[in-house]
Order: sequence, then C-alpha cells, then structure tokens
Amino acid sequence: MTRPRLFMHVQDQELANQLMQSAVVRQFVLSRSSDAMPWSEQLLQQSCDLAFIQADKHSKADYQRLIDSRLLAEIDFIVVSDGNPDPMLDQLMRCGAGYHFRQPLDMASIFDTLQDFYQQLQSHQHSVSSATSVLDQFGLLVGSSRVMLKLYRTLRKVAVTEANVLISGESGAGKELVANTLHLASYRAEQPFVAINCGALSPELVDSELFGHSKGAFTGALREHQGVFSQAEGGTLFLDEVTEMPLEQQVKLLRVLESGEYRPVGSDKVYQANVRVVAATNREPQQAISEGILREDLYFRLAQFPVQVPPLRDRGDDISGLARHFLAYRNAQEQQQKRLTAEALQRIAEHSWPGNVRELKHAIERAYILADQRIETEHLLLNMPEDSAASCPAQVPSGVPLQQLEKAAILTTLAENDGNKTDTALQLGISVKTLYNKLEKYQQTD
Repeated sequence: MTRPRLFMHVQDQELANQLMQSAVVRQFVLSRSSDAMPWSEQLLQQSCDLAFIQADKHSKADYQRLIDSRLLAEIDFIVVSDGNPDPMLDQLMRCGAGYHFRQPLDMASIFDTLQDFYQQLQSHQHSVSSATSVLDQFGLLVGSSRVMLKLYRTLRKVAVTEANVLISGESGAGKELVANTLHLASYRAEQPFVAINCGALSPELVDSELFGHSKGAFTGALREHQGVFSQAEGGTLFLDEVTEMPLEQQVKLLRVLESGEYRPVGSDKVYQANVRVVAATNREPQQAISEGILREDLYFRLAQFPVQVPPLRDRGDDISGLARHFLAYRNAQEQQQKRLTAEALQRIAEHSWPGNVRELKHAIERAYILADQRIETEHLLLNMPEDSAASCPAQVPSGVPLQQLEKAAILTTLAENDGNKTDTALQLGISVKTLYNKLEKYQQTD
C-alpha cells in the first residue's frame, strides 16, 4: 500500500495538537514545516500529495510563490484562516488551491475532507483475477500509479476552466483519452466532443474540414458541409496531431483562436466560435517550433495550459494492472476466463513498451486471439522479428474471422513501428486515411 504524503504548516499549537492526535492525519506520511525557511519554499522542495496550510498575515509572499509555480495544478490544498479579508488568499483560491475553511473551524468537516482526500489519493496493491479490474479511474483514464493520480488532479482543476489545453506525450500514451476526460469533467460535458486528426487531412480540404463550406464552393461541393468548429458548438474541439497541420492552415487556425471568428469556404457569413480547443501532439513542442513545423504564436494560443501524459514505462505497477484490465474486459465481452500466466505477467512488466498503452492493449488483443485458456509469453509476440513472424503461420489458429486477423496484422505492424502510422500504412499497402479509419473503427468497437 502506498501512503499519501501530507505537508502541514500550522502555527497555532492547539490546532496542531488536534490534527496530530487525529486518526485521519496519522494515515498520511506527514511532513511539517520548520522555521528554517518560508513554508512555501519547503513545500516546493517536498514531494507531497496534499498540503494543509494555516494562513496568516505574513503569508502574502508565500501565496505569490505558489501562484507563480505549477504546484497549484499538481497537488491539493486545505487552507484555514481567521476569516479576515485577504486579496492574495482569494487569488490563491481562484487559481485552484482547493478548500478554504474560516474560523470558527468545524473540525468534523475538516477531518471529513482529509479523509476524502486520503481515500482518493491512496494507491492500492491488489492480487486480481482475470475477471476483475481494480485500477483507479478518472473519466476515461485508468491507472493507480503516482504519476497518474497527479495527472487526475491536474485535469480535474483545468477541466473547469476555459483555458485551451495542449496535450503532449508519446504515441499511444492516451492523449485522446485525456482530451475526452477533460471534456467530461468540464462544464461543457453535455455538449459535443468533436475530434479531428490533423495528420489525416489532405492540405486541400483542411479549410473545409475546420470551417465548413457552402454548396458549390469548389468542385465536388455538392451540398453544404459543417466544419468541426460548427459541429463542436458549445462543446470541445480536439485537434489531434496538430503539429502535422500545414503551416498555411496553422495561420488560419491562429486567427480563429485570436478573434473567435471563422467563415466557411465560399460563404460571406462570419460565425462566432463557441468551443474549447484541446490539441495534442506526440512531438516535443519546442523542438517542433525550432524545426519550423509548429508556429510559435499558435503554440502559445494552444498551450494556455500544457499537459504532459506520462509514458507507460514510467507508470510502475500500472503496466501489469492494465494488462489484467484489458484482459478482464475482453473476457467479459467473450464470456471467457482466459488468464495470464505468471511468466507472461513478468514478461509484460519487463518490456519497455515504446508504443505505450496502445501497444500493451494490442499485445493483449493478439494474445487473446492466439491463446486457448492460458496466455503464455509466446502469445504476446513482443519484439518478434519480421522474418520470424512470417515463418510461423502455425501460430495463427484456424477458424478466426478474417476481420480479426486483419486487425491483429494492423495492430502488430503499428506496434513494431512504434505507432508511426505513415510507415505502418506503407508496409501494409494501404493509404494513411484507410489506416486511420480502421483504427477509429477498432477504438469504437473495443
């Protein structure tokens, strides 16, 4: 069991005694502030999940230090004060600090809040069967590792704002799931979530896909078409692989983000966009800017709040937990009881997973097709040389529908190419757009 860490800055001795004597506080790994340096500097140097702060008139510099850092987005706060007006404390709360209790303090409410945070932050180690999944979940994201719990807290705080978000992370790490989770946790959740892959658009159709077109606007425009800004009206627009958008179209996207206005191709009417834009890239944004792939001014518009999705290799026990999770859901779909052997789980835990969660899911999918009841290491097909895979057709069981074999071939090739869709499409002899369509179909049916 991983115990959450609590940082405490409390100068009132009576309050400190009440907290220290409570069973709730003793559940945490506790770190208390000292007089050696300002408490905010101590907090910035600590690794903790929750901070309990007693506000006082000398804390203004501490508040500013926190506002200027990213800590407010990364951990939760419980602040107690004497109730006197404090503009800096109010600003701290507006920036997402969390709970603020004023005197006279209701200690029962404070302890209940601490207990709620403890239960939320606690990460469990469980032995699980092939029929269950016990990983924590936030929105569409699954995982109980410390980096995922930190990501959940960040998303919960930024979701309720209107800030544009740029999600960066390796291919297959789950950036679209992060975007969808942001939408579900936002005030726009009842409105549409529209996703478009900028890398799959032909340069000639980018304007039409983004802003729509009127009938007869160009050859082949047989009817009026709504662009994604119109489709996502009132909701969230997700621009996946935004760095693959041609620079000339990036200029037009920037104009919409700056003015809020757009005009469909061939139309004289100007529309006001009411969407929240969430974008994603598997490139390092600053490198993309230096290489001339991403406009710097567009980056600053998109990245009002940047979010980094951790690679699977940094998620510890989530790796084996996710393998069980995917298997449990596939077992439920097929009404089977297939299970991973200890050796297969060990192999999964040791693999580097360059294709991240997508690669792991596809590995379990392939293994499920190949195995009878016990999934062994040879069913995982990890790091299998291409010539070796081609020379052992006996591994493919008879009677498997062609659609499943096609899916396994696509997912295997994609994993071998570390998620590179262009190389995958080339090797499979299909267009990139066909590949995107098939992957989208698989995602909808999984």
